[in-house]
Amino acid sequence: MPFADLPLLCPICSRPLQYLAAETARQPRLSCPEGHNFDAARQGYFNLLVGKGTPFEPDSAAMVASRFAFLGNGHYAPLAHALASAVVPALREEGAVVLDSGTGTGHYLREILGTAASAGRRASAIGLDISKFALRRAARLNPEALNLVWDIWRPLPVADQSVDAVTVVFAPRNAAEFARVLRPTGVLAVVTPRPGHLAEIAAVTGMLGIEEGKDERLAEALAGHFEPDGALDVDIPLELGLGAAADLAFMGPAGHHLDRDQIAARLENSPEPVTANAKFRLSLYRPRTPDSP
Repeated sequence: MPFADLPLLCPICSRPLQYLAAETARQPRLSCPEGHNFDAARQGYFNLLVGKGTPFEPDSAAMVASRFAFLGNGHYAPLAHALASAVVPALREEGAVVLDSGTGTGHYLREILGTAASAGRRASAIGLDISKFALRRAARLNPEALNLVWDIWRPLPVADQSVDAVTVVFAPRNAAEFARVLRPTGVLAVVTPRPGHLAEIAAVTGMLGIEEGKDERLAEALAGHFEPDGALDVDIPLELGLGAAADLAFMGPAGHHLDRDQIAARLENSPEPVTANAKFRLSLYRPRTPDSP
């Protein structure tokens, strides 16, 4: 499915938003019938945020660089494989659309699109993130996806019941909007950390711990719009050099209150390799139907 057929909505008037390829001396743009236009950034993404912006702090360029290096070295590849294996069977063979909400550097979406292509399913993708620094990386990694700067807590710039899968990896979850854009047969895939996730590194670097009851709160938040459709625990034993361990700690929430040099200093006396256990839960949900209990 080319960009021209993606089910986008204008963030100003909610009319259909069409992709227009580059013209002479002009970047590609998104345009609606009311004349609202959004030009592509030089790096390939589009910024659809209008008005007062967002109160949420996006990941910095430095945090994104650490995430790109860590994920690019394949440390979380088993999680990406598990996510793709869960999502791709839900995609139609032709015309499927994946919405990666909180796409970050695009590594998980890259795995999904590659797996879909190998399975003979032609899928298009929309990647949303609040960080333009992340989307610069995502646009290079996934040039076939449309990467958009967006605040997940606003109404999504996507048409009703137009998406086959929504993926959310360590990102906010707007249940009502995910339910609105998903087809009745679609799937919501949510990845969250489990208690004990990276505890060995967190104890040294000051990473935030995983609160108890996180799964229960997730289920409660989604219950009005979704019903559970299975879950899978993914455990990844890690053996990291000091640099990779610093990247891992810095690329998450700790990066908003510590700089990488501070984290690296806390790790400098740790023996190499730095060992830790990454503990994830991949939870699948289906949209509730009127006759759901």
